[in-house]
Amino acid sequence: MTLFSALSNVHVKGQFGDYEGKNENDLLKISEIKNLLIVQIVQYKNSLVSFDSIDIDGLKLKNETLTVSYNDNTRIVWNGPKHWLLVSTKKDLIKNILDNFKETDFAVTDLSHSRAIIEIEGKDTIEVLKKGCPFNFNKLGENNSINSTFNGIACTVDKLDENPNKVRLFTLRSFGESLYHSITDASLEFGFKAI
Repeated sequence: MTLFSALSNVHVKGQFGDYEGKNENDLLKISEIKNLLIVQIVQYKNSLVSFDSIDIDGLKLKNETLTVSYNDNTRIVWNGPKHWLLVSTKKDLIKNILDNFKETDFAVTDLSHSRAIIEIEGKDTIEVLKKGCPFNFNKLGENNSINSTFNGIACTVDKLDENPNKVRLFTLRSFGESLYHSITDASLEFGFKAI
């Protein structure tokens, strides 16, 4: 199956907004992240199996709010009670996941082609998010994640780094262009570089 970018019609490389006279390193950087394995893992309510012993790419599932388990290739984002989103550059992990999570106890769904991912990096990243999201981002630490909305569009926010701030926004592919427009509009006053 050929992968078509969710944002190919709207993501244009270049500098936009109030970028004139600013150091290029001080501009926000907005990019589309593609070609990742994205898997939703949900443990059924009636399942009694312990997920504590299950290992995916050296990572364990954590059933704690806001938490993210991660290494250089894979991030496991807590999405709700016994509900995780695995994101990885290792596409062959799907076999390991299907082997470890029995269908009698877990629902495993490959969402790789149904999500748009927008990455924002820069010192003003949190200010951009505050414009459209009701969450108090002063309380969101590095390697934390939330489910929320941005200008009414449901999304998952995964904070990758704090210096500079770097986040990934995951949304349904069908909302990708709308979210992209909302994010870039909110970024115009700071100036941004689409890469």
